[in-house]
Amino acid sequence: MINIKEYRCDFCTACVTVCPPDCIEVREASIKIDNDTCIDCNLCTYVCPIEVLSPDEE
Repeated sequence: MINIKEYRCDFCTACVTVCPPDCIEVREASIKIDNDTCIDCNLCTYVCPIEVLSPDEE
């Protein structure tokens, strides 16, 4: 599961472009990840330029 610091997101969509299962939705003022579809590859966390996304450590 990916943690989102939504208040920091600038909605650049970098995460969307690298997501293999296409489970990230970025809208005008929000970002959502479909955790049922997410495969925990963490690619989105690596490409986020401002570290809005981070892997859940649990």
